[in-house]
Amino acid sequence: MQQLSEIWVYPVKSLGGIQLQESKVTDRGLELDRRWLLIDDNGRFLSQREYPELALFKPEIAGDFLKITQRVLLESIDIPLRPVFSDKISKIEVIVWDDTIEACEVSETISDWFTRLLGFSVRLVYMPDESERKLDARYAITGDEITSFSDAYPFLIIGQSSLDDLNGRLKVKVSMNRFRPNFVFTNGEVFEEDTWREFKIGNVSFVGVKPCDRCVMTTVDQEKGVFSGKDPLKTLAKYRNFGNKVLFGQNVIGLGLGIVSVGDEIRVLSHNKK
Repeated sequence: MQQLSEIWVYPVKSLGGIQLQESKVTDRGLELDRRWLLIDDNGRFLSQREYPELALFKPEIAGDFLKITQRVLLESIDIPLRPVFSDKISKIEVIVWDDTIEACEVSETISDWFTRLLGFSVRLVYMPDESERKLDARYAITGDEITSFSDAYPFLIIGQSSLDDLNGRLKVKVSMNRFRPNFVFTNGEVFEEDTWREFKIGNVSFVGVKPCDRCVMTTVDQEKGVFSGKDPLKTLAKYRNFGNKVLFGQNVIGLGLGIVSVGDEIRVLSHNKK
């Protein structure tokens, strides 16, 4: 049987991830996942696609705070896990790809900390609960699904077998963190996640809606915060190129709320039509 082997959240989009033993499934993704975002002076999101050094910022949960540490400079800052904003605070319109989303700046002090360390002007914003970002209607199930500051979908799942297959073709192996999944599973066939439609992790139901097309961000060395060459994207393109898109992993929508834990059984209930 397939088994959930890793759970990851990325609280600040495009910064490092946090590996968890269990997590709460919410209506917009895993709890804490991509609820914070760094934006430039135009309100546009920052990404490792342009700024690979974002990988050097490592988050961890420290009591009631999200602690962010720049791993080279060894400087840290604490961000409240559950920010409280007054009714008087003005919302900021931020841009993630084609979506415009309402958010709140966490604090000028925290924005200034990131600005100083990155060397250019940025702000850290948070997506409050009342800010609802709808999914692409082409892939929604009910039309009411929402997501956080993710690229487009609430969850991403990848089989360990799929990474093992890729690493068997690479001169230098890569870690799963190049692909930033929320869920990793073992005991599956290579790329079988491509075919999943309805499935359960433990008692929580999910739907696979669209294979994930990959970009240059997969070439960022997550330990060094630099581009590391053309792989693994170049190698993936040789055998995972579909319609000029390089696919690796499956984008997923949740059908309910609950808790998922490492070790949970995954039961596949139906498959996508070819």
